[in-house]
Amino acid sequence: MSFKDLLDHAEILKAIEELGYSNPTPIQKQAIPVILSGADLRGSAQTGTGKTAAFILPALCKLAKPSSQPGRGPRVLILVPTRELAIQVAEEAAKFSKYLSRTTTVCIYGGAPYPIQNRQLARPYEILVATPGRLMDHMNRGKINFNRIEMFILDEADRMLDMGFIGPVEEIAEAIPETRQTLMFSATLKGSVMKLSEKLLKNPQEVSVASERAKHDNITERLYYADNIEHKHKLLEHILGDKTLTQAIIFMRTKHHADQLAEKLFQKGYKAGALHGDMNQRQRTKTITRLREGNLRILVATDVAARGIDIPTISHVINFDLPENAEDYVHRIGRTGRAGATGIALSFAAPKDAGLIREIEKFTHHKMSPHTISGLEPRHNPSSPHLAKGDFRPKQKRGGGFRRFRR
Repeated sequence: MSFKDLLDHAEILKAIEELGYSNPTPIQKQAIPVILSGADLRGSAQTGTGKTAAFILPALCKLAKPSSQPGRGPRVLILVPTRELAIQVAEEAAKFSKYLSRTTTVCIYGGAPYPIQNRQLARPYEILVATPGRLMDHMNRGKINFNRIEMFILDEADRMLDMGFIGPVEEIAEAIPETRQTLMFSATLKGSVMKLSEKLLKNPQEVSVASERAKHDNITERLYYADNIEHKHKLLEHILGDKTLTQAIIFMRTKHHADQLAEKLFQKGYKAGALHGDMNQRQRTKTITRLREGNLRILVATDVAARGIDIPTISHVINFDLPENAEDYVHRIGRTGRAGATGIALSFAAPKDAGLIREIEKFTHHKMSPHTISGLEPRHNPSSPHLAKGDFRPKQKRGGGFRRFRR
């Protein structure tokens, strides 16, 4: 099956071809026909499955036809949990609508100046990508007219609810015409997500291409036990000397420790930077742009980067600190192995983390095999009979390739 079998719009197909996409992904094959039929849809899909295009492409097909409602408000509203994901979705919409002259996308999120967003919202546009908090601000100030809304899309609904946005989501839904088509995408379809879908969707069809326990068959996972923080730093130093590591995201549990590690690596000559929720939007956007353009080799981040970053050149994910729950582990390691590439996910654990490791293994249905590095074996290891040795090459000396950069 090709995109020509799914879509009947020459300008959209031209943009798809220029972007180098030939065959639709499983979520696109299932979701696009349902959305084009006008039915509400409830979809289960992880990031990295082509989910964004699965709703952007049929939305653009709908926008290719004139609206029956006059005015300047949006016709498609896409609600997302984070600033990073909002920017990514808006960029995808702009790419696919390249040859649709009357289709404009506006993206609003917290941390950006209000005057700039006010000017964007005052002009004609068709697609609005927004985070719940900032959208509520503009709604309460009367800056957005929802009368023309034809399609309401909730992306990563599970994370939106985890972040406490259920109230704003319901209030936003109340402000949109009942005649709208509603689409909800989530990594999980259970609990509060399912309850919300039952409130907002009418006789929805359901598609699923990846369960919450989806295996990352193209990602090699390794577990390293560490005695203490100093031991973790020694393991990390060895791993960063591996020449196969092109770009890496190192996940930390706290913002303070992310800043500390990024600074430490920078002082050692690595092209490293931090990403966390205390940074303003300009800083966060600049950091992600540098990572995407290859000007950063190492990103040290909190779970703000666990979703919404889609950069195919990330070869390694390193869990310096294990996440607080098993589902975040799946999202973290999914930052590598993108677009059909292979990836490596490495996790550092203390003996006290054995319970969390069992939770991750139960959630993913996958055994986390402990490994060691010669000369850096842990003194205390709950899984020592099962260790696998010699998985890394000898440490490489850093040469001129790791130059300092100006921040």
